[in-house]
Amino acid sequence: MIMKAIAASEFGRVAILMGGDSAEREISLISGRTVLTALRAEGVDAHTLDVSFDIADQLRNGKFDRAFIILHGRGGEDGQIQGLLQSMNIPFTGSDVVGAVLSMNKMVSKQLWMQQGLPTAIFERVTMESNIDSVVHNLGLPLIIKPVNEGSSIGITKVNSADELLVAIALAVQFDTEVIAESWINGDEYTVAVLDQIALPMVMLRTSHEFYDFEAKYKTDTTEYLCPCYLSEQEQLYCRQLALKAFNGLRMRGWGRIDLMRDQNHNFYLLEANSVPGMTDHSLVPIAAKEFGLVFNELIWKILEISVEVNK
Repeated sequence: MIMKAIAASEFGRVAILMGGDSAEREISLISGRTVLTALRAEGVDAHTLDVSFDIADQLRNGKFDRAFIILHGRGGEDGQIQGLLQSMNIPFTGSDVVGAVLSMNKMVSKQLWMQQGLPTAIFERVTMESNIDSVVHNLGLPLIIKPVNEGSSIGITKVNSADELLVAIALAVQFDTEVIAESWINGDEYTVAVLDQIALPMVMLRTSHEFYDFEAKYKTDTTEYLCPCYLSEQEQLYCRQLALKAFNGLRMRGWGRIDLMRDQNHNFYLLEANSVPGMTDHSLVPIAAKEFGLVFNELIWKILEISVEVNK
């Protein structure tokens, strides 16, 4: 059980920002409702707000003292809501504008990690006009196509042949004007949650799908979440340290999640960062927190409590 540094009353009136109009809206609404239940159970004066064009008026009229951001995807993880809250002088959970921007954009994240000497799969930006032969030559097959500014594996396609490449890019550009092709890592996927500069126990993801896609994340009951995972203590320590470096390298703060893969030669590669991870019944941060010794309500309290510390 965590020691509570402050009383629930010190948080004031808390707005739980959820929903929005991104492709991850429905997941955000589910996350928001679980956060509301947890905070109210702990005596916090919390209220959900479905983020829309009038969110500034909602915050102002509601006389909110603090915001718990559980807004996934565009508008919530790309610095937009963070910038608004900063301009309104309302403290909030998670990363600030800079950390949100750098962690949301997969291309920028990977470029920064490479500059910092951190391992990540090779990639290049692609468009419908890209030279297919050149992309395949540079990255090999299979490869994976990703919208740069989407989460939850939305718009992502594994490409097994050159003939599939343009179709995959066409799908991705429906979600984002920026798209990357990334070399395929054949191996296991892991994730490391970070909470107040502590890397929590690793979670291994096991799915029957070709990769951990949207359906595997949210719609199927066959995906396995292994925590503790099967890695050696030395490998786990390495990954947790790597995740902290990746987290701090993107100037993230408060809490978040770093996703990794291990190839068949046991080399680890950073995939992407998440500054506002999900809080559904399939979500990974609560699984890691439970293994660490934090029940769900304690995890949510701690995330909110950190927002007090960083905004002093």
